[in-house]
Amino acid sequence: MEWTMSNVGATQRSVTPQPLRFAFYGRVSTEDQQDPEASRAWQLSRSRALIEPAGGQVVVEFFDVGLSRSLPWKRRPEAARLLAALRDPGRGFDGVVIGEPQRVFYGNQFGLTFPLFEHYGGALWVPEVGGAVDPGSDAHDLVMALYGGMSKGERNRIKVRVRSAMAAQAATEGRFLGGRPPYGYRLVDAGPHPNPGKAADGRRLHRLEPDPLTAPVVRRIYAEYLAGQGIFAIAEGLTPATASSPPRPTTGDATRTAPPRHGARAPSASS
Repeated sequence: MEWTMSNVGATQRSVTPQPLRFAFYGRVSTEDQQDPEASRAWQLSRSRALIEPAGGQVVVEFFDVGLSRSLPWKRRPEAARLLAALRDPGRGFDGVVIGEPQRVFYGNQFGLTFPLFEHYGGALWVPEVGGAVDPGSDAHDLVMALYGGMSKGERNRIKVRVRSAMAAQAATEGRFLGGRPPYGYRLVDAGPHPNPGKAADGRRLHRLEPDPLTAPVVRRIYAEYLAGQGIFAIAEGLTPATASSPPRPTTGDATRTAPPRHGARAPSASS
């Protein structure tokens, strides 16, 4: 065959690489603590910075909002939709890119999810490994497992920190932290919120104080219990006599869960 300039040009055009098509996946858990649009923007920007030097472009996006990282991928709507798309041979993208592994993988989720990428022929690109995760690389597997463990540890630290702070606020400041007030108490205003941003929005603190209408009922429950009556006898006595009943029927269970007074043990069914 005699080669001509037209032959060479046609050959060059036929081997010109096509841009890699990527699906972007990201996640943000709390709408009130971080703007979902801002979170999506920085995760997408980081993903593009990884794939664009290699000729990649994002052609479709999957982004979960308001869901904990501890949820498996199949229980996150957008992640589940991505996995369903991955199974489709005509899915329209060659790989998946994420902006930060801690955002999308928790604990051992990577080890449970990545085999699906291998099976359906979809590459997974992660900034922390500088490109596509290599299924045969122990180093890549170790890195992803490490970030999954860091993600789990971060969530656990936040959970412990928040619970400890809430318990301290309730014990030392008398602050009401939410939910329905216990029977026998009512909510009263406790001043402006200490967080300047929330105070500017008009939010205020609340605390519990005895309700003049229902607090005598709680005192009667404990007085009768200390006098030797059982919870069912107390409940039967309260049913016809009390106009201000709790929002649920006054039964033995309701009597058992009455808020304990200082120095008194809550009534139990065995009493």
